[in-house]
Amino acid sequence: MPLHPRRRARTGRPVWVTLLFAVLLVSMLGVIGIGGTVWYLSRDLPDVETLHSHQPSLVTHVYADDGMTIGQFFVERRILTPLDEIPRELRQAIIAVEDARFMAHGGLDVLGIVRAFMINIEALRIRQGASTITQQLARSVFLTPERSYTRKIKEAVLAIHMEKTLSKDKILELYLNQIYFGHGAYGVASAAQTYFSKDISTLSAAESAFIAGLPKAPALYSPFRHPERSQRRLRHVLKRLHDEGFLTGAQYGEAISTPLKYRKREPEVIAPYFVDAVRQHLLSTYGESMVYKGGLHVQTTLNIADHQAAVLAVRNGLRSLDKQQGYRGPLNPEQADGFEASHDGILQAVVNKVDAKSAVVTAGDLTGTIALEDMLWAARRLIGPDVNEDSVLLKSPSADQILSAGNIVEVAVKTTSDENTQFTLEQTPLVEGALMAIDPKTGSIRAMVGGYDFNRSEYNRATSANRQPGSAFKPIIYTAALQAGMTPATILIDSPVVFQDWRPENYEKKFFGTVTLRDALVHSRNVATVKLLQTIGVRRVHELAQSMGITTMLDVYLSLALGSSSMTLEELTSAYGVFANQGIYVRPYSIESVRDSEGVVLEQHKHNPTPAISAETAYLITNILEDVIQHGTGRQAKVIPYPVAGKTGTTNDFTDGWFIGYSPRVVTGVWAGFDRIASLGDKISGARSALPIWIDFMKNIEPPTDEERFIPPDNIVFAQIDPETGFLAERGASDTKQEIFVQGSEPIEHTPQRVNPRDFFNLDHATP
Repeated sequence: MPLHPRRRARTGRPVWVTLLFAVLLVSMLGVIGIGGTVWYLSRDLPDVETLHSHQPSLVTHVYADDGMTIGQFFVERRILTPLDEIPRELRQAIIAVEDARFMAHGGLDVLGIVRAFMINIEALRIRQGASTITQQLARSVFLTPERSYTRKIKEAVLAIHMEKTLSKDKILELYLNQIYFGHGAYGVASAAQTYFSKDISTLSAAESAFIAGLPKAPALYSPFRHPERSQRRLRHVLKRLHDEGFLTGAQYGEAISTPLKYRKREPEVIAPYFVDAVRQHLLSTYGESMVYKGGLHVQTTLNIADHQAAVLAVRNGLRSLDKQQGYRGPLNPEQADGFEASHDGILQAVVNKVDAKSAVVTAGDLTGTIALEDMLWAARRLIGPDVNEDSVLLKSPSADQILSAGNIVEVAVKTTSDENTQFTLEQTPLVEGALMAIDPKTGSIRAMVGGYDFNRSEYNRATSANRQPGSAFKPIIYTAALQAGMTPATILIDSPVVFQDWRPENYEKKFFGTVTLRDALVHSRNVATVKLLQTIGVRRVHELAQSMGITTMLDVYLSLALGSSSMTLEELTSAYGVFANQGIYVRPYSIESVRDSEGVVLEQHKHNPTPAISAETAYLITNILEDVIQHGTGRQAKVIPYPVAGKTGTTNDFTDGWFIGYSPRVVTGVWAGFDRIASLGDKISGARSALPIWIDFMKNIEPPTDEERFIPPDNIVFAQIDPETGFLAERGASDTKQEIFVQGSEPIEHTPQRVNPRDFFNLDHATP
């Protein structure tokens, strides 16, 4: 029976009063519950006052000597930009699509919350949010991105507090610099560079609209991954701008009809080995947080032109050297990783057909031929490794002996035209190498290549690999001898000798009798050098090497004369810098200055030149090492059209090849070898492995000026000597040689300039 409206409950009150009371009670309890929940969740919320001094994670930039960015370190790639430098169109687009009532609400958009709540109740899960710009900022700075009502309550409380504490402009500025825009870009300025390779001030209205549409789902709206979805999002943002009155009809029509040109800009590391060495220094000095979040500005010494020349020289040289090891054959199918060009222009190609004189190959969209002459190096495996290409040609191998149809091979484009593409057969080298170029006057590192490919191996062979330098160490032995009072005309005896069980030999497997000190170094006479070290003493060489910047512990045995002590390429290269810098040692360095995000200088390089040898000795050694280029083991370098000096180095079994040389402007060291010690091949000396790389580099960097030359000190004098005896030459003698001396050390009569061991007996003499 229906309840009569006037029927009373047992209490005597109308039923509707009781129901109203119950509703009010439940509502009050709900409010108390919600209030209690809000209070409970608000107890440990962060202080929004900190946003006044909020410093988001910033990018550390590394610059070359001309100010160009060569590397970046970051957790979040961000370029902090003041609000007044962000285009008005971009600000309007963000507001239109993310929070149209941003300027009116107090942190929460109540209408949006109600709408989202109803949608989520209907779906029985959280499908839509109603986060304002202020709420999104609160979540990004203070909270996690989890989807829960607990997080939403915290977010709302923080947003209200933020609106009371900060101005709308400050909130918008923080938001535009904080939010993630995809592909590693945080903040609008980084997004402008990432998607358009543009400074933010140059963005068009449509480009601004595109960027504004990204924060909702950066991965989903990426133009590089989802171009159609990205285009739909752009149209939506432009419509919102038009609906909110930010764009006129004409502006909207123009923006929506103009296609955008996306230019993906990933952070480029121009010199990865160099930049990584800088990173390691920064980490050890300033710590991980400062390096990856602090926005440091690091000015370095790297010269981009020199570095590019170094990379090409090392890659080309190692490819050529690797070919001397023989052809390893075509790639296995599992080795094939696509047909796009690699970082050094090498392509993978399929061999279509082969005849005696050429092979037809297809690499990606290119089809062309490899002529027999461009694959002859691979024929060495058919007739033996110790032959040159002319010898191969004489033995008449054919192309179909080298390649077969169906092979997958590596090629490089030699020439290309509309009619045909000519390829050369290539092979990714297993052999490794390194190059270091230093300004001898300042110690600044101008180029550093630590290996063939940083992506293949991050190990820096220029700074970290300790390898035996072989004869490249000999100039330090001869420098010690000159410092001890000998002269370039001093006679050494190159004859058989045995030290306990060790019998040193010359490269040529013969002895040369009496030789001048100059000729012994120019022609790298091993036995004469060992005897010289025995005479002057190991301790003297140790002390000299240390003063020249070699910090590695050196051998105490006479084998030190032949470069048996391992050291880094950086050490030996900087030591040669002493010869080029008139006897002054300057420590090599890569960082000119470090500034924090506010521009405060944290570190500034200070030069600390230290005399290591006399200017006269430095010039004598330089003059002898110039002779190495003109008449000795470095003769290939005569093609360099300006004054250079240097020395080759080769170790036992041809496992390491070195060349260290210099002009008045730059000292450059090159090493080549395998990471796991193995022979480069019979008779592949430093002159065949490292020297070609050195020449390639030195030919392609800026040459010294006419004023930059090896200038002799004032007290260097010349005298005619008899090279067979070291005597002052007889007047009218025909077989004489002009030699240089420090004034007062030149021979003044016809007596031999021989070593007298008793002059050096005050030193300790180590023996093998």
